[in-house]
Amino acid sequence: MLLPFAFLLVLAEWQRPIQLVASLLVIGFGVYRLVDRRHPRALARIPPTQLALWSFAVAIAHGAALMLVPIYLGLCQAFELDAGHQAAGELMKANVGMAVLVSLVHVAAMVSAGGCLAWLVYRYLGLRFVSRSWFNLDAVWATSLVLVGAVALAFNLASWH
Repeated sequence: MLLPFAFLLVLAEWQRPIQLVASLLVIGFGVYRLVDRRHPRALARIPPTQLALWSFAVAIAHGAALMLVPIYLGLCQAFELDAGHQAAGELMKANVGMAVLVSLVHVAAMVSAGGCLAWLVYRYLGLRFVSRSWFNLDAVWATSLVLVGAVALAFNLASWH
């Protein structure tokens, strides 16, 4: 029962070194993606009948979990939130039902906005436009990883002294 709390204590004691290593790993992965431009071929071998598994694998391969890294690196501080995020945070702290409601409204807004944009592109520009104008964002993504890792490393080293 106390094991998770013991892990949290160890995590709190080692927070700075973990942040330092995490920022170096993010920089290293970004540099690796800049140097090695090949797309992972293993993901193309998943049969279409397993679309959910394929979606999950592609999201993981493209670094979906890395979006949480800035939070752990300490780049997202509570005192830097704008009024909208502070209000949402207060609503979610009120009770579990409110937290679920806020999450559902957020999901509905994001799905609606994405769906509307997809429909507008399909309706007015067509699929031919999408297939011809597609560009690869891997280099932009890898560069952003290097930059985020460097900023986190600079913050970590600056706060250490």
